[in-house]
Order: sequence, then C-alpha cells, then structure tokens
Amino acid sequence: MHRMGLRFALALCSVACAVLALGVAQEPEPPRGYSIPTIDLANETGRRVVVDREPGQYLGHPTTVLLEDGKTMITVYPKGHGKGAIVMKRSEDGGRTWGEPVVIARHRTAHLCEPGLIRSPDGARIAVLLRENSRKLNSFVIFSDDEGATWSEPRQVPGALTGDRHTGVYAPDGRLLVSFRDRTLESPTAGDWVAWVGTFDDIAQGTAWWRATVRSATPSSPASCTPPRSRTWSGCRSAA
Repeated sequence: MHRMGLRFALALCSVACAVLALGVAQEPEPPRGYSIPTIDLANETGRRVVVDREPGQYLGHPTTVLLEDGKTMITVYPKGHGKGAIVMKRSEDGGRTWGEPVVIARHRTAHLCEPGLIRSPDGARIAVLLRENSRKLNSFVIFSDDEGATWSEPRQVPGALTGDRHTGVYAPDGRLLVSFRDRTLESPTAGDWVAWVGTFDDIAQGTAWWRATVRSATPSSPASCTPPRSRTWSGCRSAA
C-alpha cells in the first residue's frame, strides 16, 4: 500500500507539472513592436521651442520647474559634458520664449554637471543636486530662496546622496525620494541605481537618512547602470 501510494503521488505530480508546462507554453508572447500613432516633430518647427543652442557646445540634461504663478519656468543645465558652468534660463510665458542664460554655479576644482531640481514642500525654496564628474568629491547642491534670482555657493552633500542624474519625487506622507546612479566614493553598490529617502530639510541641513539599493542587474561598469525598469527593490541598507 505504501508503494502504491508513493507511485500515485509521483504520477499526480507528473500530471500537474505537465499541465503547468502546457499553460506556460500556451501563454501568448507580448508584442515586440507597437501600433499606437507616432508623431514626428523633427521637421515641425512650429510645434517646438529651442531653449538654447551653441555650435560645437554640449548643452544637455536640463531640469525644469514651473514657478508658483503658473507661467514662469526656469531650466538649469550644464554648459559642457562633465565640467563647465551650470547655467539657468527663465521663461515668463510658459516656455514659449526664453531669456539669456545666466551662470548660477561654478567650482574651482569640482566638475559639476547633470543638475536635478527639487522644490521644497512649501514652495519657498529650490534645491539643485549636482553630479560631480571628477570622481574625487561628493555630489554638490545649491539653493535659491527667491525663485532663482540668486543662488547659494555649491557645497558637498553626504555620501548617501552622491551620484548621477538625481530625480526627486514626494511620497503621499511628505517624504522625499531621490533616485540616482550610485557614485559614492566608498560604496559596495557603485554603479547601481539607488534611492535615498528623507526630507527636503535633510538635504538643506546636510543630514543623511536612509537609502535603498534598486538592483535591476549587476552593471558591467560603474558608468553603465541606468534607471531600473522593474519595480523590484532588491534590499535596503542604511547609509551615512
């Protein structure tokens, strides 16, 4: 009886595995392309606005914010790839026209680039997190308390916020999540995409809260990691 029961269980298991395999095999493949309409704006100059252009000059990674009046916009971007001045342009008509560029940040030794702009919860202050591309210093931050008219001198942030391409969003409870590529000078997750969680005041005061590592795949090099496509958090760790 014992052997018959074991044989029956094995047979039942085999049937179940075959059914599962059949179900997986019959699952339709997702489309490899798309059929939604595509609009090509390359030659439709009336539908786009050139914010800045200089022959032979790299101008990239702009970050933009709409101010409290609902029509004034400022955009901040580097004048150079990995080094050079951080410049700002202002629009008074919702982005239709733009003023002249104004330099808002320079540093004697740091190579500042890739600004990420974050407004305080009360709207009174703007912070810009900056990548440091010499890889000898932490990332930097500058602040404006007058809607971009003047800016503080750049200062380094804690290691927990050091990285590239900072992007910040507020959670429903008011906490701030900043995601970026980890380029902390001493880090076991260099090159991974990570997320720092804290408050705007933590950035202003230079305090570190905690950070989680989002690992979509082990990067082939610290410079190869891009924002993860999945929503999986592989683990959390505190960071100073």
